[in-house]
Amino acid sequence: MSAEPHTLPAVPTVYLTRLHELLAGGQRCLIGLVGAPGAGKSTLALAIQRALPEASQVVPMDGYHLANVELARLGRAGRKGAPDTFDSAGYVSLLRRLRSQGADEIVYAPEFRREIEEPIAGAIAVLPATRLVITEGNYLLLEDGHWASVAGLLDEVWYVDIDDGLRTDRLIERHVQFGRERDAALAWVAGTDEPNARLIAATRPRAHRVFRWSGESPAG
Repeated sequence: MSAEPHTLPAVPTVYLTRLHELLAGGQRCLIGLVGAPGAGKSTLALAIQRALPEASQVVPMDGYHLANVELARLGRAGRKGAPDTFDSAGYVSLLRRLRSQGADEIVYAPEFRREIEEPIAGAIAVLPATRLVITEGNYLLLEDGHWASVAGLLDEVWYVDIDDGLRTDRLIERHVQFGRERDAALAWVAGTDEPNARLIAATRPRAHRVFRWSGESPAG
């Protein structure tokens, strides 16, 4: 997560109205936020949770990053963040559990910790009373492999958009903040993040709606 609660932008009324419409039926709703690295997905997820604190929980896709030791074993450490560096089958299984969660069951989800660049199992508790689950990630609309099952498990998917220049600037700063030298950050964005961003942008037509950040809204 990238933004402290006091710095979160307000969620525009039109989107909150849509969430209330989806929740009006009384059943649990799963909303997906998809977009390129640095587009502002985690910021929007936290802003929605702040607007609906009693009803919602954020469950990021990033908890399903493969561990660094497994990426090294597979020879994929240099592409961390690409579709095949996640446990996509595990993520789909989680969404199915959240769809069918029992009244006496707590579903535990993993969380990705940027300060150690590793996922932590069981870090997020989703209670049965949670009416809105907000899941965010890069590949919710991808049509390959296990990713192809994700969209069908979500009530709506919103594509989070932002000016590409602003997005990449903030992405570079985030890499620097979490330990990369600036030259290494620039190289990683160009060689890894941006190819992934192009792949994600191609899935935009499948989204139910587009949420566009404007001005200086923080990106996550």
